[in-house]
Amino acid sequence: MTSARLSLLSLTSGLVLLAGCGGSTQSAGSGGPSPAGGESAQAPSPDPRVGLRAGATDAEEAIWNLRVISETPPPEQFAGVTNSDLAFTGRYAIQGNYNGYQVWDIEDPRRPTLTTAYVCPASQSDVSVYKNLLFVSGENLAARLDCGTQGVEDTVSTERLRGLRIFDISDIRHPRNIGNVQTCRGSHTHSLLVSPADTANVYVYISGSSAVRSPSELEGCAGVMPADDPNSAWFRIEVIKVPLDHPERAAIVSSPRIFDDLRAPPRHGETPEDIAAAAKEVADAKATGGFVVMVVDQERVLPTEQSDSLLAKVVEVRGGSGPPTAADSATLRQALPAIGAAMAGVEPDSGSGPTQCHDITLYPAIGLAGGACEGYGLLLDIEDPARPARIGAVADSNFSYWHSATFNNDGSKILFSDEWGGGGQPKCRVTDKPEWGANAIFTIVDRQMRFQSYYKLPAPQTAQENCVAHNGSLIPIPGRDVMVQAWYQGGISVFDFTDAANPKEIAFFDRGPVDSTRVASGGYWSAYWYNGLIVGSEMARGLDIFELTPSAFISPNEIEAAKSVRLDYYNAQGQPRLVWPATSALAHAYLDQLDRSDGLEPGEISAAREALTGVEEASETEQRNALSGLATRLDGEADGAEDPAKVRMLAGVVRQLAAAPRLARRQ
Repeated sequence: MTSARLSLLSLTSGLVLLAGCGGSTQSAGSGGPSPAGGESAQAPSPDPRVGLRAGATDAEEAIWNLRVISETPPPEQFAGVTNSDLAFTGRYAIQGNYNGYQVWDIEDPRRPTLTTAYVCPASQSDVSVYKNLLFVSGENLAARLDCGTQGVEDTVSTERLRGLRIFDISDIRHPRNIGNVQTCRGSHTHSLLVSPADTANVYVYISGSSAVRSPSELEGCAGVMPADDPNSAWFRIEVIKVPLDHPERAAIVSSPRIFDDLRAPPRHGETPEDIAAAAKEVADAKATGGFVVMVVDQERVLPTEQSDSLLAKVVEVRGGSGPPTAADSATLRQALPAIGAAMAGVEPDSGSGPTQCHDITLYPAIGLAGGACEGYGLLLDIEDPARPARIGAVADSNFSYWHSATFNNDGSKILFSDEWGGGGQPKCRVTDKPEWGANAIFTIVDRQMRFQSYYKLPAPQTAQENCVAHNGSLIPIPGRDVMVQAWYQGGISVFDFTDAANPKEIAFFDRGPVDSTRVASGGYWSAYWYNGLIVGSEMARGLDIFELTPSAFISPNEIEAAKSVRLDYYNAQGQPRLVWPATSALAHAYLDQLDRSDGLEPGEISAAREALTGVEEASETEQRNALSGLATRLDGEADGAEDPAKVRMLAGVVRQLAAAPRLARRQ
């Protein structure tokens, strides 16, 4: 085998290992009565997340205003390999993994069952779903078109997959790979657009973060600046059009250059403590024969388990056995520059702006998308699904790496997360600034973004826990902006950003470190609400499911109203508009909110509650008349209320109830 082939094999193994996304229970309160019950609106103090006992499978847990329903370890084929993102369809949660994907039946969330374990190695195996189609991202140089586990040894190969896999999951127990779309930089993530402008097709926006592949492997791939070649694979995203009747004909239809004229934004760099610690770590590694790789302009030490794995691969490739030799170590050292270059993405120009996005969240109901794109947060017009256009851009020196985006339901706000440290470093320590590795919340006015505040996990984590803002979603509590979010080993945080300038945590779950002696990868890649549940993809420990419990922040009525929103499928990066059916729980939820905020006179709130409860025993005609009268009275009270908009929302629901069939008695 040639040294070039061996170097590439080491490099691809390194990418698998180095890529980041880039037990007992300690109770902190499990919720309580509705606001009228006097539940404290203060977070527990001292914070029970601080000082939790470590453990890979038996770490101590802290929980507040959530309930654990189930904790399910990964199946054998995926144990020890990073779990990634989630998508949902019907009764199933589809969990990506660097070794493929798992399909979990969560109809009984207390006992999830494994429906499919599909081995198909690739990083990151980002997943999304629509009807009978499943889409899976692939970027690792070792990923194969045939889903084989043996990797790809040659520098140029027709066996390599870097792009999008398409599966038919009509029989979800037996998925079929029916098509693949190759891209020049692979697919780190993708976003699925179901556009109201084109119901015959779906569109997939591809974000590739790897180096540009050779044109000998994929025709048309040019790794130069656009000034030298207008078809350069840098500084663009890819849009794939997928005909629903013939998904095997999926193809790239445009490569929008949404980064034109953007320059490199200011960066905050690392903290002095981290710079000093990193320098010492590198010096110690060099002195003791450790492996050090240069990524951009920074030297990094390969963790022992990663260098050991790479060395074992070198031994395997040369057909040897036993421990690695000095020659094997020398081979790995020769491959380190290529590994470092691939990790860095080989940025073409240090003065340029973004060359790609990490994630793009599409919100077709409002015709907008939020692009989290390295050094910028972008606002995109997606009315023409094949030709997204940038209409706004924001940068922030407090942000290191714009990672993902979430709109609130009415599209008046957008939240961006910052993946400072790339997901593999501890960035929630007590010494870390609260503005770094956080969320930035913006309002959207005249289709432009205006900064309001930051939100960061308020509980400090240890130096052994990778922790930073990561993937989350809205929780459909009516009339409010509430989000659940993953923070790697920082756990799960639920927070309210209805007041964009003053976000507040209202629930959490956390475990102790995977390992108390070193940084070991683990924690939540993503945490999403789906049909009444919070489902978390734990990178090392499997699939966890939670439910909200009533508290001073969220009433039983609000939870019941949230659970009334049912989706046929869900992809967090293809954000749907949430619509609440008119129910008695929805009306009571608005009353609870008005009570909590003093938005309406207490006497009016009590009268409305009594009226809603009283009509349950009435005849259909009596209900209609009583509810119509209540709606009219609420309309009259709105102008003088502290929260007239919420009172009018309540009146609207009551009016819908009056027009609906007879209300059933609430249990």
